[in-house]
Amino acid sequence: MSFNELGLSPHILRAVKELGYEQPTPIQQQAIPAILAGQDVLGGAQTGTGKTAGFTLPMLQRLLANHGRGRRQVRALVLTPTRELAAQVGESIIKYAHHLPFKTLIAYGGVSIKPNLDAIKLGVDILVATPGRLLDLLTQGALTLSELEVLVLDEADRMLDMGFIVDIRRIMKALPAERQTLLFSATFSNEIKALADDLLNDPTLIEVDPSNTAAEQVSQRIIQVDRERRRELLSHMIGRGNWQRVLVFVRTKQIADRLAQQMQKDGLNTVAIHGDKSQGARNRALADFRSGAVRVLVATDIAARGLDIDQLPYVINFELPQMAEDYIHRIGRTGRAGRGGEAISLVSHDELGQLKAIEALIGQSLTVEILEGYEPSGKPSRQTLPGSKPVQNPPRERGHANAKSNAKGKPAAGKGKAKSDTAKKPAQSPQNKSRKREVVGEDIGFTPMRRLPKAMRDSYQDSSDE
Repeated sequence: MSFNELGLSPHILRAVKELGYEQPTPIQQQAIPAILAGQDVLGGAQTGTGKTAGFTLPMLQRLLANHGRGRRQVRALVLTPTRELAAQVGESIIKYAHHLPFKTLIAYGGVSIKPNLDAIKLGVDILVATPGRLLDLLTQGALTLSELEVLVLDEADRMLDMGFIVDIRRIMKALPAERQTLLFSATFSNEIKALADDLLNDPTLIEVDPSNTAAEQVSQRIIQVDRERRRELLSHMIGRGNWQRVLVFVRTKQIADRLAQQMQKDGLNTVAIHGDKSQGARNRALADFRSGAVRVLVATDIAARGLDIDQLPYVINFELPQMAEDYIHRIGRTGRAGRGGEAISLVSHDELGQLKAIEALIGQSLTVEILEGYEPSGKPSRQTLPGSKPVQNPPRERGHANAKSNAKGKPAAGKGKAKSDTAKKPAQSPQNKSRKREVVGEDIGFTPMRRLPKAMRDSYQDSSDE
């Protein structure tokens, strides 16, 4: 099937072609005809399936069919849980509507509301907003939604997870009863089903199996390594492989900041994004990452929601997510639009149980590798577990071997004799131990104070400038 067979206008097809898309994805093949037929839709789709175009293209077609010459009013509303997702969806809509006479406004908190107010006065056809900013506009009387034709709730499960249910219900009271509603969610929890029952009228159910979407487009590697050596291995792989545009996932904002600082010291230009960063700082970080000025972006799951970065070849799980579903969200950032991508997970021994949950979700058994020079110390590896595949041992990398050992073949300082060196030091008081833990951050899963050798740091910096 091609886009030409979906009943879209030549102006929309022209934009799709200019963006390089040739064939619709499975969710687009199902969603576009249903939306064009005027049906409400309950869509289950993960990141990377093409769902944004799946609701945007038929939404534009509907607006075009009913386009008049009167004063512009909001006729389509897209609600998203985060500022980043609002920006990404809004930018996509603008690209798809490039040859159409529509004005799109992207509105979210954390920045001045004045530009939003000015744009609304001039007239807006399509509004992409977060719930909080939309309520601000409604409360100030700056916006009316009486002419709304299409409502889209994107990543509705995240909106509920972030506590937006009360805001959503307040917004619904300002909308006309007669409208087309499209609700997209990565999961169908009882809360999502209850929300769908309230908002949707006899919806068409569209589901795309997560095990057949992002996971099939991405080469997945699992590397078992001791928790305290993960950062060292991560910097080594990125530097020696001369990887560019690497997205690294962590669980918490504290770990994001500390890991970014240490990788910066390793000679890798790195920034972190999370919920505590200002909107301006997040926008600058993303812009620098897209342009290549920043080589590594460290992000939490919430901050990365909605990120749509072209040609993202590497996604690294510095630690596995607590929820197996988030693994699919993470690796779905790479391998998009038919491009290849690689997802690498650095897994410690205590995360092997989480790995099995991920395998059960994606319906796939993942081979665990152990890299020579980074073997887990004194702990049973995955290969000893019943039913596991043999561990692969890739060839030793010369750059690491040379950096790790001195000319006499003895371990370099601070590595091979960590235990004996520690034993020679005077015992610390509980207060000093506590203070050191706060500085070093033993919960991070790496040893922050251990910097890579200067020769390796310099080589990483040089390769990133090529």
